[in-house]
Amino acid sequence: MGKIKLLSNIINFSTNQVEGYCVVKAVQLKVNVKGAEYLDFTLSDAEGEINAKLWDYQSTAHGSYNAGDVIKIRATVNMYRDAEQLKIDRIRHVNPSDDVDMSQLVASSPFDGEKLYQEMYDLVGGFKSEELSRLTRYLMREHRDKLVNFPGALRMHHAMRGGLMYHTHTMLSVAKKIVEVYSQFYPELCAELVYSGVILHDIAKTLEYDIGDTGLATAYSTEGQLLGHISMGMAMIEQASAELSISRETTNLLSHILLSHHGVPEFGSPKLPLFPEAEIVSTVDTLDAKLFEMYDALGSTEIGKFSDRVWGLDNRQLYRHGYGLKTDTED
Repeated sequence: MGKIKLLSNIINFSTNQVEGYCVVKAVQLKVNVKGAEYLDFTLSDAEGEINAKLWDYQSTAHGSYNAGDVIKIRATVNMYRDAEQLKIDRIRHVNPSDDVDMSQLVASSPFDGEKLYQEMYDLVGGFKSEELSRLTRYLMREHRDKLVNFPGALRMHHAMRGGLMYHTHTMLSVAKKIVEVYSQFYPELCAELVYSGVILHDIAKTLEYDIGDTGLATAYSTEGQLLGHISMGMAMIEQASAELSISRETTNLLSHILLSHHGVPEFGSPKLPLFPEAEIVSTVDTLDAKLFEMYDALGSTEIGKFSDRVWGLDNRQLYRHGYGLKTDTED
């Protein structure tokens, strides 16, 4: 991880003073050798993190701070044990008038979520199946803001601002290619059922997490912890189908896709995929999650070296070969 962007926002070169916004990644109340309290911070943004100290801390004067808070500080850059450290001179929580660009402070999707949402919405609007179109569009409208902005996970793949839409859009792009190939051999393959299943497979993640000011998931919601997004997603489809008078067949097919999209019971799906469209959604979901985890780990790994163990990939250590970076003229 690189240096925090705040270090480039120097406002006074003579005192090496910086000012800007950042996220509290961790904070501890400590006592120095003289018995005075101070706050020991780890501050971060989308580029990196840094240690910071708020000396002579007084809660009445400075306020209280917790992990996940978005703050504005003015600080002096010092060197401590050959590393840069911040001495905080002024500190406060952000307010709406600050109009902070959160994509500069936390990991965010590289795509415009609103644009991706509209592409999907327009695609569904062109379906031949009136029921699939009406049901999918209804659920998309009901959860639009969360679909666009929510992370895709608490800690695993796509755990970033806008990660849910990023994951769904990537899956949809892959699913279109698969449908293009296999529909030549299996004309019964229903592209629209695949596309609706992809768009709705994680719809209940909009209810599964508690989201902090950073736009990242801070914990599972009570519903999420008790029920999980698979069962909640099925309930959302059942309720919407009843309100829209959707046929039992359409409701059952979409419900099964959600029920089986994790593939096997140990990953939360009580049913294996029982028709081809459900198999495609499950397979593409697994592929996208695994490739994201792989490239995320390899991004901080030197060519010719192995990554740290990746918990989400069975504790594998991944090898970064760099072969795709070579040109045709190289040996």
